[in-house]
Amino acid sequence: MAGIGIDIGSTATKAVVADPSGVISLKLVIPTGFSSVEVAEQVRCALACEGFGAGEMPVVATGYGRVAVPYANKVVTEITCHARGAAALFGEDGTVIDIGGQDTKAIGLVGGKVRKFVMNDKCSAGTGRFLEIMADRLGVSQAELARLAAAGQPTVISNMCTVFAESEVITLVGKGEPRENIARGVIDSVVARVCTLVGQVPAAQYHLTGGLCDNEYVRARLEAELGAPVGSCPDARFAGALGAAIIAAEIAGEA
Repeated sequence: MAGIGIDIGSTATKAVVADPSGVISLKLVIPTGFSSVEVAEQVRCALACEGFGAGEMPVVATGYGRVAVPYANKVVTEITCHARGAAALFGEDGTVIDIGGQDTKAIGLVGGKVRKFVMNDKCSAGTGRFLEIMADRLGVSQAELARLAAAGQPTVISNMCTVFAESEVITLVGKGEPRENIARGVIDSVVARVCTLVGQVPAAQYHLTGGLCDNEYVRARLEAELGAPVGSCPDARFAGALGAAIIAAEIAGEA
């Protein structure tokens, strides 16, 4: 029997229906918005419309808004769910790099089990939110920011605090620095911060999950800085929800 996994993140909420082996039969994304409670209800309605009733199938909730899912049978931490989802997508060994909207996680896997994890959740530097703010300052989308960066020359963004880094970007714009170079500096600063974190959980291979998993430039820069393969795939965005769905499916099997 399949299970439902719901991952309420700071920016987007993902839901997945999957069986115990990780085969996905449904996935959806809804902007989290202001209220985790409201988006949880939106997810319930969306699932019901697709024929997956939350009252008929076990539900596991994860993410920062996991406690706001009243119909969840179980609440599980992001680390555990991302590890289970990544193991199903990429294999049981390696380090998972999850760059979220408000935090970044590095999760070391051995045999599908978490051996160590570290997290940056005290500062938005090195997260998707940092890139979003800088892209807005340059008047481009995050996809355009990556395209510009690929054509730019290295420019140092020395401040890792988002507020001061934004001021630094404004100064560079005022000095006439090409947007391509500024975009390169912004992404390089994020990659450097992420690699410092990931360096605490070294591995022979890495798996990129989260909202930036389809950003090929960021993936390539991480790979270059880490000196090891960094794999990803479209479903990696749903790693947390997938892991939650697998756990939910196992609950169904035990019933």
